[in-house]
Amino acid sequence: MAAAPDELPGTHSADLARLAELHGVATSYRPAPDRTVEVPASAVTAALAALGVDATGPEAVRAALADRERALRDRLLPPTLVHWAGAEPPAALAALPAGTRLHVETEDGEVRATADALPPGVHRLTATAPDGRTGRAHLVVAPDRLPAPPGRSHGLLVQLYSLLSHRSWGMGDLTDLAELAGWAGRTAGTGFVQVNPLHAAVPGAPTDPSPYRPSSRRFPDPVHLRVEDVPEFAYAEDRERLNGLLERAARLRAAVLDKGALIDRDAVWELKREALELVLAVPLGPGRQAAYDAFRAAHGRALDDHATWYALAEVHGPDWHRWPDGLRDPRSAATARARAALAGRVEFHARLAWLTDGQLRAAQRAAREAGMSVGIVHDLAVGVHPAGADAWAQQDVFAAGMSVGAPPDAFNARGQDWGLPPWRPDRLAATGYAPYRDLLRALFRYAGALRIDHVMGLFRLWWVPEGSPPTEGTYVRYDADAMLAVLALEAARAGALVIGEDLGTVEPGVREALRRRGVLGTSVLWFERDWEGDGRPLPPERWRADCLATATTHDLPPTAARLTGDHVDLRDRLGLLTRSAAEERAEATADVAEWLALLGSLGLLDSPAAGPPGSDEEEEIRAVHRFLRRTPARLTGVWLPDGTGDRRPQNLPGTWDEYPNWRLPIADREGRPVPLEELVVSPRLRGLLEVLGGDGTSGG
Repeated sequence: MAAAPDELPGTHSADLARLAELHGVATSYRPAPDRTVEVPASAVTAALAALGVDATGPEAVRAALADRERALRDRLLPPTLVHWAGAEPPAALAALPAGTRLHVETEDGEVRATADALPPGVHRLTATAPDGRTGRAHLVVAPDRLPAPPGRSHGLLVQLYSLLSHRSWGMGDLTDLAELAGWAGRTAGTGFVQVNPLHAAVPGAPTDPSPYRPSSRRFPDPVHLRVEDVPEFAYAEDRERLNGLLERAARLRAAVLDKGALIDRDAVWELKREALELVLAVPLGPGRQAAYDAFRAAHGRALDDHATWYALAEVHGPDWHRWPDGLRDPRSAATARARAALAGRVEFHARLAWLTDGQLRAAQRAAREAGMSVGIVHDLAVGVHPAGADAWAQQDVFAAGMSVGAPPDAFNARGQDWGLPPWRPDRLAATGYAPYRDLLRALFRYAGALRIDHVMGLFRLWWVPEGSPPTEGTYVRYDADAMLAVLALEAARAGALVIGEDLGTVEPGVREALRRRGVLGTSVLWFERDWEGDGRPLPPERWRADCLATATTHDLPPTAARLTGDHVDLRDRLGLLTRSAAEERAEATADVAEWLALLGSLGLLDSPAAGPPGSDEEEEIRAVHRFLRRTPARLTGVWLPDGTGDRRPQNLPGTWDEYPNWRLPIADREGRPVPLEELVVSPRLRGLLEVLGGDGTSGG
C-alpha cells in the first residue's frame, strides 16, 4: 500500500518535516542533480534536540511546531539582520507595521532613530510597534564585497612545521616563516605565502598532529615561537640551563635534518615550554608591559578562558569532560576559585598567546616590507576539538552531541565524521555572530588573507549524531547571508582577502554567492576538467579568474608523485586501493598523459620527454605552472615541496598510524630533508619561481 502523501516512508511525518524546515534541518539532500536521498528521522530528531527542540514523538513534534510557528508569527524582528552597502534595506524592516518606531545604537555608541545610512558595523536595533510589541535585533551593515586582490600575483604554499632552518628547534617556526617571506618577496616577486592553520593544539602525549583539529581557533599555538626572538630571552638568568636546552634543540633539529627522523612536535614543545618558563620569569619593561596589558584588555574574557583552560588541563588533563563537575562550567564558582589558585599558570598561558601573536604580526610585517602585495595567508580550520579550550569556553554556542562531517559520496561511500562539534546557528544569530566575529578579528590581526577550509560550511554543515555512523547524519543550514556579511565586514576592516576552499561536492548556488561577495575560490589543476562536456582537461582560458589556482594541496600528492605515479605505489603499499594496482596505475597514467598532451599543444613544454610521463619531471612541473600562470586566476600558488621534487604528501587522507601525516620535513626527490638555507639557493626552486613570475605565454 502506498504511503500517505504527507509522510515519507519510514522516516518523517509531515509535521516533523515542517518543524525541521523551520529550524534549518534537512530531511533530504541531493548528492547529484538527478538524485535525492532521504535522511533518517533519527538524525533529524537528534539535530533538533541539539537545537533545543523536543521532537521525540508525534505530540512533542506538534507542540514544538506550534511553538515555532507562533514565535515566528509574533516576533517583530529576527535576531540578526543584514544590510549590504548599496542594497535595499532588509525585508524585515519593510515588513514592520506602519508607525513602528526604530531606535539604533551603533557600535560607537551613537543613537539614531532610523536605520538609514548607518556606518559599517554590527549595531543594536530596537523596534517598537504601535501595539506595544518590542523587537530587538543585531543589524550587520557590511560592504557589498570583500577586498579584491591588487592585480595578479603568485606565491608559495607551505606547511610551516615542515619548513625547518638551521636555527629552528626541530620544526619550522614563525621566524622561519618571516625569513621565507622576506626572501621570496624580494628575490622572486612573490605576493604571498600560504601556511597551514596555526591554531592552538590540544596538549597531550602524543598531541594530535593535525592542524585541522585544534583546541582553539581564536588563539595561536606557541609551539611556533622562535624562543630566542622573545626580547626577554636575552635577560633570562639561568644561562646554563638555557644553553643546555639550546643544545638539546640542536640535537632534535639534527635528528630531522641529518638523520631523517620525523618531526616530533611534542618533543619540540617540551623544550620550548621549559625555555619559556625561564624567559617569562623576566619582568617586562614598561613599554612591553603596556603592550601586553592592551592585548589582555582587547581579548578580555576570551583570553582569560583560553589561558584558564590550559592551566586546568595541566592539572586535570586535556579533556574537560573528565574534569571535576564544577570545573566543566567556565562560569562556575569552582572555576573562578581554580583560576585564582592557578593565577601564575593562567598568566603564563596568556603571555604565550601574546608572544605568539607578536611574532605572527612580525611575519606579516616582514612579508609586506619585502614587497608582497598580500603577505601571509592564514588557514581557518572548519572547527575545533570537542575536548579543547573553545568547546569548553563556548559551550552555549556549540551543538552538544553532534559532530561535523560529510555524507557519502563517490570518494567515500561511508561518509566522514571529522569529530568537530558544530556551532549552533540559532545561538550565533542570537549573539549577532559574536563568536564568529571575534574569531575573524583575531585572525585578521596578522593575516594578509584568510583561507577558509570547507567554505561551504558558511551555508550548511553535515551534522552526525554522537554514536551514529556518518551515513546517518543530516545537513543543518546556517544564515549564509549573515555569515558572509560578517566575513566581508571584518575582512574589509583588515584590508584582507578571503580564499574559500570549495573543492569537492558543492551545493548549487554556493560558488555564485561566494563570487558575488568577492570570496575567491580554489582551483586545483587535476580536477579542472570539462565535467559537463567531454570530460577532457579544461583549457586555461576557461578557468575562472576569481580563484587561487594550484597544482596540488596538502591532502594531495605532490606534482612529482602524480607525474611519476609514485602516489599510486604509496597507496598500494599501504593497502588503500579499492581496485587492482594495475587498474589504478593505468588510470593515473592516462590522466597525466592527457594533461601533458594539452601542455605540449599549448607550447608550454620546452622539450617534451620521449619517455613516459615523469621522464623529465622538472620540466613537466615547470610546464604545469606555466599553464597555471596562463589561466586568468588572480592568484597562482606553488606547493613549496614541488620546488624540491618531494614525492610525499604531507597528509594522506584515510590513514592514521599507517602514514606519518603532518610530521614530514620538506625533502628532495630521494627523501633527504632540505632546510630553508638550501631551499633559497636551489636552482630547481628558483627556476620554478621564474616560471610563476612570467606571463605564462611561452615555454621559456
